[in-house]
Amino acid sequence: MPTTPSQDATPLRSGSKGERGLTVLIAGTGFAGEGHADAFRGAGVEVVGMVGRTPHVVAEVAERLSIPYSGTDWQAALETCRPDIVSIATPGGAHYLSIRQALEAGCHIFVDKPMTESGETAVELYELAQAKGVKTAYAASFRYTPSVLHAKQLVATGAIGEPTEVECISHFNLERNIPFGWSHRKEDGGGRLNNNFTHTLSIVSSVIGDRLLSILGEVRDDLGRAPIVEGVHNFMTRRNFIPEDLDDPALEWGESNVEWSYTVMAQVGSPLAEKPVSVLFKHSGLVPRFNEDHIVFYGTKGAIYLKGHYGSGQLYLYGESKEWDALPVPAEIASTIPDVEGDTEKCWHYLARDFVKDIKGEEVEAYPTFREGSQYQQLIDLIRTNGNWTDLAGQAQ
Repeated sequence: MPTTPSQDATPLRSGSKGERGLTVLIAGTGFAGEGHADAFRGAGVEVVGMVGRTPHVVAEVAERLSIPYSGTDWQAALETCRPDIVSIATPGGAHYLSIRQALEAGCHIFVDKPMTESGETAVELYELAQAKGVKTAYAASFRYTPSVLHAKQLVATGAIGEPTEVECISHFNLERNIPFGWSHRKEDGGGRLNNNFTHTLSIVSSVIGDRLLSILGEVRDDLGRAPIVEGVHNFMTRRNFIPEDLDDPALEWGESNVEWSYTVMAQVGSPLAEKPVSVLFKHSGLVPRFNEDHIVFYGTKGAIYLKGHYGSGQLYLYGESKEWDALPVPAEIASTIPDVEGDTEKCWHYLARDFVKDIKGEEVEAYPTFREGSQYQQLIDLIRTNGNWTDLAGQAQ
């Protein structure tokens, strides 16, 4: 049975770092919390505790996952478990205090996107992490799907010449009546920029370079409201709670205050191109797609098409053949992909593995950290101002 704060709890962190393996404390009990726990176990890290909002939920999840400590008090868990690493798997609005307390305790931090609810708080935590000298990882992690890794390799070896432009197009057709929750609220880390743009920007940065030169964007809340329903715990099962009678006069509604669609254009400086690369990010959360979501990298000599909203599907190369040729994932890339189910889970495992290696002092390729997390939150704040329109009302029509 997992230990709870109301019971006597023996500190789980004992001995010097050289005498024991790394340990991790998980914040969050939903899909991400369970996924992070599995990812760190896959990286050889001991999961010593889990913290959640609801006592019976965190106790049940911790017991099912064989995690020895569970509770609802994050500060108490830090003091009791004394982890080397904390993994933040809660909605973005709950990240700031948990991260700050963990940094004060000297922990390395693995955080899911979004980093926080605002650019200001994200920058504050980035600077604090630097001052504390700890390692950080930011899980805008779909850059680790096999096809994206393959695209990165092809672009780096000149398969499309100099990159010239990129387009990231997705339409999710989400149910409008998904129960009201964190995804509907800006202050809780909701919105499609926080939960879609972060991944696609990370993918583009990984493949062509991360030197952002300029950006503009437009957002739209085309949802309005959502039904308030009790009992929703796991983000992945929220569709199961849509009320059968949406016309029930007793049904309560919550008002959305965040974007469900966005269009962003950026110019990115790439070490592979003489001129800035033009990038289009177009996402609509509530409209149906006619054809596949996709990411395409165009260059002076060809193009690479990745099927899927995060480019995790089949890769096609348009090159010397002047045809779109489907290419298999090279064996040297396939061999690096964690053997787990689900694209999201594979990417968590990949990033956690590199993060742990880095903490241990092993050499790894650069991965997203609080640097990217704070940068992305500042960009999202700018895009949400909708300040890029030119008023034509005074011009002749």
